[in-house]
Amino acid sequence: MELGAQTVPVSKKMLWTGRITSALPALFLLFDAVAKLVKPAPVVEATVRLGYPESVILGLGIVLLASTVLYLIPRTAVLGAILLTGYLGGAVATHVRVGAGLFSVLFPVFFGVLVWGGLFLRDDRLRALIPLRS
Repeated sequence: MELGAQTVPVSKKMLWTGRITSALPALFLLFDAVAKLVKPAPVVEATVRLGYPESVILGLGIVLLASTVLYLIPRTAVLGAILLTGYLGGAVATHVRVGAGLFSVLFPVFFGVLVWGGLFLRDDRLRALIPLRS
């Protein structure tokens, strides 16, 4: 590790917990990305209802798909998590802007917590960079 921090090996239990925690939001985000690429009527209606033109749906789907794939590849997982954080932040801002309920505003936040929590559990480099102490 270049930062001079010691890495703590990942136990098998922690690694599998991290993989499962990472897989849950990743599966949902992949499904959402594919839905944006296919553009069924409910996706188009929901996007337009949030104030976006139909023309942006394909671009959003491509960005979401690319970010999620980067997140799933161990070597690029941190970059993927950073990109997904920006994407999910945009979702939070959108829901706040349209006056959506608390659940709609917090749903992307929960996904961000799962994205980073899963990565934290499965990547010893991230734990060395952000050490949690008891």
